[in-house]
Amino acid sequence: MTVQVKQAETTRDSLELLYNISRELVSALDLRTVLQRVLLLSMGNVGAVNGTIIVLDNQGQPVDSTIIVGTQIIERTTEQLRITFEQGLAGWVARQKQAVLIPDTSRDKRWIRRPDDEKDKTGPKSAVSAPLLARNYLVGVMTLVNPSPGFFTQEHLALVQAIADQAGIAVLNARLYEESQRQTRVMTAVAESAGVITGSLELEEVLQRILEQITLALRVQVVSLALIDPREEILKFHISSDKSDKSVVGLQLKLGEGIAGWVAKEGQGIIVSDTNKDPRFYSAFDRQIGFESRAIACAPIKARGKVIGVVEAINPKDGVFDSDALQVLTGIGNLAGTAIYHAQLFEQIQAAHQRYLELFEDSIDSILITNRDGKIVEANRQAELTTHLDSQALLNLSIDQLHTVNQEKVGNGFMKLSSGSTLSYESVLHTREGLQVPIQVYAREVLIDDMSHLQWILRDITERKNLDSLRDDLISMIYHDLRSPLANIVSSLDVFDAMLPQEGDPAFRSLLNIALRSTERIQRLTNSLLDINRLETGQPVGNTFPTAPILLASEAVDAVLPVAETKDQVIKLDVPSNLPHVLVEGDMIRRVLTNLLENAVKFTLPGGEISVGGNLDGEWVHMWVQDTGPGIPSADQRRIFDKYTRLNAKEGPKGIGLGLAYCRLAVEGHGGRIWVESHPGQGARFCFTLPVPKS
Repeated sequence: MTVQVKQAETTRDSLELLYNISRELVSALDLRTVLQRVLLLSMGNVGAVNGTIIVLDNQGQPVDSTIIVGTQIIERTTEQLRITFEQGLAGWVARQKQAVLIPDTSRDKRWIRRPDDEKDKTGPKSAVSAPLLARNYLVGVMTLVNPSPGFFTQEHLALVQAIADQAGIAVLNARLYEESQRQTRVMTAVAESAGVITGSLELEEVLQRILEQITLALRVQVVSLALIDPREEILKFHISSDKSDKSVVGLQLKLGEGIAGWVAKEGQGIIVSDTNKDPRFYSAFDRQIGFESRAIACAPIKARGKVIGVVEAINPKDGVFDSDALQVLTGIGNLAGTAIYHAQLFEQIQAAHQRYLELFEDSIDSILITNRDGKIVEANRQAELTTHLDSQALLNLSIDQLHTVNQEKVGNGFMKLSSGSTLSYESVLHTREGLQVPIQVYAREVLIDDMSHLQWILRDITERKNLDSLRDDLISMIYHDLRSPLANIVSSLDVFDAMLPQEGDPAFRSLLNIALRSTERIQRLTNSLLDINRLETGQPVGNTFPTAPILLASEAVDAVLPVAETKDQVIKLDVPSNLPHVLVEGDMIRRVLTNLLENAVKFTLPGGEISVGGNLDGEWVHMWVQDTGPGIPSADQRRIFDKYTRLNAKEGPKGIGLGLAYCRLAVEGHGGRIWVESHPGQGARFCFTLPVPKS
């Protein structure tokens, strides 16, 4: 009966103890207060002298702790405590989720022995440890110690486990409450910074505001900001809150060098509590500027998913960084990235706008801006000088009052200017005095304040027209002056050819053949000049007759073969003999093929290969000349058929740039088309089409 009474009293005392503990725990939400109360209540009720509680996060990693040694409360998690959790008794309890009693710590491998455990000091101890669980969710580990081996009993173990079960929910709630408070502080700090940092588009002001907000949020001695130079892959410090002459501004780090360089390269923030213990710390900067960096928090600055710089907070005034310091710094860093990107973009836009204004006003060409209806809304100085109209007079006009708009090029209502490409044509500009100035017009659509406008560049081509006219007159004069003496030379050579015996002097025969080929070439040139003038005036091609393509190609190859042989070049004739006849003026097309072959010989290296080919393509015969020369850039492939156009005029073969112009006019005069297919370094293929006679 006495035993039953004692058991009942013990049960009642335990229940009363647990009730009191529960009441104590639910009266506080502050994590530090909860931890201290749990430890003090537990130590007082089981006779422990020392005690620890390690708080774990959702991943089971230590995030906080409280240690009580005698009457002294130690509130910060130390490196020694982390080792204890990872390798000692607390770690074992956390992994097993099981309470344990150690009667003698000197005989249990789970107890990490320290210098104060030696016999001449505190010696062996008794320990009890239990997991703090909340709905089978591990939130921490509590360990209690008594300096006397064998002090704790199974009843102590059961009581400690019961207290731990009661404390689990309280610790979890307190931890979650602290996390929510910390998140609130972080969000508040970041939100307050957001309004300040993004309140300007001036880059220097944005950078200064970033430093000020970090200094206020983290209460540190110095804040510095560095940006990455993508061209050199270096990190350059642009601004610092340290205004002394020896600040870090202007100093540079390679990516990966120092703590800042490491953060820039890895793209993740870091807190270094003691720079002397971190091998990444770059002490040369401190020696150079006479500063001591004891603790550093560093976070990347990101914009559009890319690291563009870093921000460093150095030496917190409280000696250590708060647990949420990196989160605050990272949040402000993200804001800084967006603000810096916008400020840089704004600077670029401002600079581009200024450059545009300078180019607009200082251009040697007349530039006008019109709305979509063609009304002039802006004009540069050159437009005023060329038209002899002031800006106000120009703004009262439409673009078609200044020059004849090519409707075929730009379309009705300028619709063809909506494609984004620049259209060009020749026209005549009308000045205030009624003068007519030949111009080249370049028109395109531009966006101004998100509204569609049209830009017109009017280039004065008076000199070019005068030169073209002089050149045409000169060529015409040469042609007419050459015709008569050339005809005499040809007649004389024909007489010599008839008079010279076939078995005569070979040297004389060779010289005569050279003279005959040269005069034939001059005749082709003069005839081509005549045809160019005639075709440009719109006159039709002369008499056309069905002609075999193989005959035209063979005669053209024979004409250029002697020159090709002097360069050890091979000309392959790949024109099928069964190709249908083409309806052409034979001499003109023969000269087209000869011109293309002569060009191929010019641009093909000695020992190279040239081919002439053809096939049937519907109602057209498709012919081509392929060389193995340097090729023609795509940007030049259309203009090479214009008069007087020569690529690499200074370094390339000599000429006046009329051969391909003649080829174009001759082929188009027959209703066909001509083009070039080429890639630089892979030769060129000149192609053209000729009509097949209709049956």
